[in-house]
Amino acid sequence: MLFSEVLGLPHIKNHLTTTVDNNRIPHAQLFVGSSGSGTLPMAIAYAQYVLCGNTSAENNTGREACNLKMNKLAHPDLHFAYPVANNDKVKKNAISSHFSEEWRQFVEQEPYGSLFDWYQKLGIENKQGKIGVDEAQDIVKALSLKSYEGGYKVMIIWMAEKMNDSCANKLLKLIEEPPQKTLFLLITEEEENIIQTIRSRCQTLHFPPLNEAVIAEALEQKENCDRPKALTIAHRANGNFNNALHIFRHNSGDEQFEEWFISWVRTAFKAKGDKTALAELIAWSEMIAGTGREPQKKFLLYCMDFFRQALMYNYKAKNLVFMQPQTKGFKLEKFAPFITGNNITGITKELEDAVYHIERNGNAKIILTDLSIKLTRLIHKN
Repeated sequence: MLFSEVLGLPHIKNHLTTTVDNNRIPHAQLFVGSSGSGTLPMAIAYAQYVLCGNTSAENNTGREACNLKMNKLAHPDLHFAYPVANNDKVKKNAISSHFSEEWRQFVEQEPYGSLFDWYQKLGIENKQGKIGVDEAQDIVKALSLKSYEGGYKVMIIWMAEKMNDSCANKLLKLIEEPPQKTLFLLITEEEENIIQTIRSRCQTLHFPPLNEAVIAEALEQKENCDRPKALTIAHRANGNFNNALHIFRHNSGDEQFEEWFISWVRTAFKAKGDKTALAELIAWSEMIAGTGREPQKKFLLYCMDFFRQALMYNYKAKNLVFMQPQTKGFKLEKFAPFITGNNITGITKELEDAVYHIERNGNAKIILTDLSIKLTRLIHKN
């Protein structure tokens, strides 16, 4: 993958190519940003620039055979680690190398894909993947070998926040003092969930959301989307190309999430003067708890976005509002006045706490019921 195939972010491309051209490559780098901002394709393009001795960010101007292998993600000095879990194919002790074929297909088809997209690819969307100690042992083994082509060895760890403590501690020494010409590229959406001792040893690059014009142009070129529709989708995507693709292909899940959300807030509104609404909130919690943990987390993040959109609408920042609820009888302009500076912080905190506890295998029904009861108080706060 070339830098020219990565959407936007010219300042990051220039920084990365300059480190190679000046022979000043940091041995451990941390790419921080959403999957939809292009962290993974940027890391692969950077690895190709390093491994193949390319001298242009736009063309295959290095070793031709090397570039051909990189295009297929089959270069022997390029290694990947990513969250996995046992499935029908691998019954126990799953590690990344067990799913290398699925990974190549995923990167080829969805280079901007999210963690949930990857879990769906593996058929583990109701589980939580991890990068465990078995993976760390495999990484140590791979990097202890000599480079096949005599140059760099590159290890890309995607969603590095999914490393458990055992894995992180085992890799710490290797990241601190790697073998000569070894490059670690850690990719994360949640920088704070990587242990401090690893973060402190990495040079960090933060990826901003993609420009709307860049997303719109990509939709036109890659998906044959007409200009007006591309601009509308780019605005709704909120700087995330993966979101834009899901919206364009009508599989973002937002329709279902919108239905759940509106049912939830309507019941929360009723609860102040109607005790029977509590039973409805419990039933709602049971229904959401019946889905997998990843859909639950994805839905709660959608709720955060919805509340923030309502706040921006309430504070007259309508040019930043991209959500357009389609549910009959629900108007954002009528809902927005209830979301203010007095309750948005509390609502966001409760949603973040719910995500935190669900990630740590808490009882989803209890977590969501508690969240719902707290929402009934917060949403009526003056």
